[in-house]
Amino acid sequence: MKKIKNSNKSKGFIKHAGEERQENITQVIESNYMPYAMSVIMSRAIPEIDGFKPSQRKLLYTMYKMGLLESARTKSANIVGQTMKLNPHGDSAIYDTMARMSRGYGALPHPYVDSKGNFGKFYSRDMTKAASRYTEAKLEGICKEIFKDIDKNTVDFVPNYDSTMLEPTLLPTAYPSVLVNSISGIAVGMASSICPFNLKELCETTIKLMNNPNYDISSSLIAPDFPGGAEIIYDKDKIDKIYKTGRGGISLRGRYTYDTKSNCIDITHIPPTTTGEVIIEKIVDLIKQNKITEISDIRDETGLDGFKITIDIKRGADVDRLVSKLFKFTPMQDNFNCNFNILIKNKPKVMSIREIIFEWINFRVECIKRRIKFDLDKKKKRLHLLSALEKILLDIDKAIKIIRETPEESLVVENLMTGFTIDEEQAEFIAEIKLRNLNKEYIIKKVDEIKNLKDDIKKLEFTLKDENEIKKVISSELKEISKKYGKKRLCPIVNKDDIKEREFEEEIPDYPVTIFFTKEGYLKKITAQSLRMSGEQKLKNGDEITQEIETTNNCDLIFFTSLGNVYKTSANTFKDSKASVMGDFACAHFGGEENEKFLYVAATKNYSGFMMFFFEDGKVSKINMKCYQTKLNRKKLVNSYSGKSPVVAMFYIVKEQNFSIKSTSGKVLTFNSSVLVPKETKNSQGVIVMKQGKYKVCEVSICDSKVDKKYFVSKIPSSGKYTSAKTQQLKF
Repeated sequence: MKKIKNSNKSKGFIKHAGEERQENITQVIESNYMPYAMSVIMSRAIPEIDGFKPSQRKLLYTMYKMGLLESARTKSANIVGQTMKLNPHGDSAIYDTMARMSRGYGALPHPYVDSKGNFGKFYSRDMTKAASRYTEAKLEGICKEIFKDIDKNTVDFVPNYDSTMLEPTLLPTAYPSVLVNSISGIAVGMASSICPFNLKELCETTIKLMNNPNYDISSSLIAPDFPGGAEIIYDKDKIDKIYKTGRGGISLRGRYTYDTKSNCIDITHIPPTTTGEVIIEKIVDLIKQNKITEISDIRDETGLDGFKITIDIKRGADVDRLVSKLFKFTPMQDNFNCNFNILIKNKPKVMSIREIIFEWINFRVECIKRRIKFDLDKKKKRLHLLSALEKILLDIDKAIKIIRETPEESLVVENLMTGFTIDEEQAEFIAEIKLRNLNKEYIIKKVDEIKNLKDDIKKLEFTLKDENEIKKVISSELKEISKKYGKKRLCPIVNKDDIKEREFEEEIPDYPVTIFFTKEGYLKKITAQSLRMSGEQKLKNGDEITQEIETTNNCDLIFFTSLGNVYKTSANTFKDSKASVMGDFACAHFGGEENEKFLYVAATKNYSGFMMFFFEDGKVSKINMKCYQTKLNRKKLVNSYSGKSPVVAMFYIVKEQNFSIKSTSGKVLTFNSSVLVPKETKNSQGVIVMKQGKYKVCEVSICDSKVDKKYFVSKIPSSGKYTSAKTQQLKF
């Protein structure tokens, strides 16, 4: 438990082993949090140049050591258990890692794990994998290129977490796997998201880059290639940005077929950023909101043949219009955000495609050099041993005689060294030759092998000294891998300019509604049918209905508040309500300011008419309603009316009306709004209608057609006349 005491020096009292002492909070955070952050960045979430995160590398290496590259499959539970020797995490996390790399899951264009059983599907949220005891796995054939020559000292090995065995720091991948399969990870303060590319295109691009560092990558590496098979909306500017900076977004959209006989759409491919369940839920939600009215039924028909969502279309519906809505309002069209963040020599770095390929080439060159050195040392050692045979070739009998006449076994090697002037290693080799091999034919064959060894050593030394020769070796391997494992593009490419986006407005049904607005700022939108069946209106204690407006569902609602703000929205943004509920609190709906009270709501479609504001000082402001209609469709306007004097009442009128004003002096006057000139400035102070002196306007009401001429004035300002009559009023 920590007790923090605020101070300007960022210090606090921190409890350590029962005692409290003052420490700098910044230092405590750095000493405790930074090691964790660095561990997540370097040992968990960010991939390295071989294309793997640590958890993936540990799992694949465990499977390699288990002999699962050539042998039959074994239970996944067995693999998970063995992997825990390298990866001290729970079995669930390890099994999840294996599932995501499996062929059955389908998330990778070139999976690493050959799976048997249910491993789930990347395009389904609800199709979960079976338990590890029911599934089986082995390594895919392409893993031969990942572990190629790993036993020839091509990469460094380090002790595992308990120093009981060694594990590779990287895998010597023979192709740029970091760009072949999709990799993503979230660390502390940074993340990585690498999109997959077609193996054939990538191998071709890598070879050409080795020959020409200035080669135009986009001429062969056209665009990413995702396993889901969704269409890539090709935007050259976006692709170039990703290629050059390592960051950007790629637009993808699902693929579908239209069956004219059954009048249905079959969605067969979706972007890799979503799932079938999410798309169905979104479509159902749009149907409930009446934003999509062309669909009669939707169902998931995913089966053994693959992914499929079937949508039945109503007779006479516009299919192109429906598809445009699906692309616009659902994840059927989505963006894959790229962030090519890779660990290079234990440092995270966001790189361009060109930089990544060059880093991989440098890494692979180093692997080839180490492999050549390993083979070279082995051949030199073999040559050294066989050279001893040359020396005994002319006098085999002498060698036999030395061995036979040596009184003790321990002296055989020493006597051979003396007799033929060879070293101990050579003498050991001669002494271990079987008696049956001490014939001239055997020795001659071995001596002939010396010539071949010398030629091989010469070639290896030449290759080792010339990096261009090493790159030729890499090119040769890449061509072979491309030919053996390359596939056609999964994602068709559609040029952005060839897509004609259909412009349409959302179809929101328009029907009669009645708006009820209360003194406390609650709003109810009730349909005519519901209103006929409703009983007494439910209100908050002490609340009362101040406005009842008959309008339609698609009208604009303009709310005026005590702080002089206006909030604008459409009536359809409020759900249809009932008399038995309290309604929506307008301030919460808009996220109003503290202590802001919603006073009045006006409903309009064409912004005709005027807003009338009545102030305590006797002034009245007549504002053209067009002032609240904005081209940018802003949701909030400030200074919507004058704040110089407190507002007593406000009204929205479509045509000129008679108003009755009463002051605290007891005087009343009635006038027609036509005597006021409309203002085009929202916060206009207005003109004096009722002369006040030391009194204030306290009540305002709209008069019906029968106006008492005693109080009616045709010219303003006026003092009004005394009365005791009661009028219906709207005051705040």
